[in-house]
Amino acid sequence: MELKLRSANNVQILELAGRFDTYTAGEVRQWIEEAAAKEPANIVVNLQGVDFVDSTALATLVQGVKNCRQLNGDLRLCGVQQSVRMVFELTRLDRFFEVYSQETEAVKAFAN
Repeated sequence: MELKLRSANNVQILELAGRFDTYTAGEVRQWIEEAAAKEPANIVVNLQGVDFVDSTALATLVQGVKNCRQLNGDLRLCGVQQSVRMVFELTRLDRFFEVYSQETEAVKAFAN
């Protein structure tokens, strides 16, 4: 899996590509923990290039949201492909996460 890191408007952005699963979740978890260690813990995870997620990946994202919210921030998702969106819908996590179609929309949402 590829990870690209950047920031925009005081928001940390993690762009992923490839499979997000048990074997790659550790690296994502570590980055989210580091990014969520300072206030405001505002993170956007761009899943545009992700074609597969498993339960470990979902748990990593849920824990990331919890970490961010403890520091008055949030973790939002964008660019979710249909195959991945189905997993979120089946697990009802689509109701837990704020999901945006575009990265720019997700970043702008933190300004409100």
